[in-house]
Amino acid sequence: MAQSPHTVSDVMTQTVVAVGQEARFKEIVETMEQWKVSALPVLAGEGRVVGVVSEADLLPKEEFRRADQDQMVQRGRLDAMRKAGALTAGELMSAPALTVHADETLAQAARTMARKSVKRLPVVDAQGMLQGIVSRADLLKVFLRPDEDLAAEVRTEIVDRLFGGATEKVEVRVEDGVVTLRGPIRDSALLPVAARLVRAVEGVVDVTFDVRTAPTTKKHTVAG
Repeated sequence: MAQSPHTVSDVMTQTVVAVGQEARFKEIVETMEQWKVSALPVLAGEGRVVGVVSEADLLPKEEFRRADQDQMVQRGRLDAMRKAGALTAGELMSAPALTVHADETLAQAARTMARKSVKRLPVVDAQGMLQGIVSRADLLKVFLRPDEDLAAEVRTEIVDRLFGGATEKVEVRVEDGVVTLRGPIRDSALLPVAARLVRAVEGVVDVTFDVRTAPTTKKHTVAG
């Protein structure tokens, strides 16, 4: 059975394009264009991540080309004005860098991206050294897991443990990532537990139930 990818290390890209603090404005733009990325980690020393420079950090250069500086000050755009006059990655970057560790869960990385409205995060070790990068697209890779793999994991890790004592076995079906559990169960109070555990399996889109409480034959459908 294929194992669920649970951590950032399972999906991150290890080959990362980065720049040093002294990288010039045009070099940064050229690097982004060459590698088709919208942000670059900024490194110091032997590879410690000290910041991230993104397209958003570069745009003030164009935005304020003909802007009236007094008006910009009145509008509270001081940071943007500073970046408009910056020339190097060290001056342009957002710091400290927003990063994740390789052993963090995919859910933790997803929450960080959502809360901070970023598309990718540098992955660092305990010393802040660059190990890789994880993007929104990387986090979505778990939903490409084959239905057969999901069914096998749900059956082995959840159904057999929760409902293994039943005379008739609970059937597990998966279609397009949606798990359906069908058959007799001992205790309907286990349904919320099963729903929570199934949804925690990486790659599961949703879960529904088509069950009956043994030994009765009355059948009912419970939405997940």
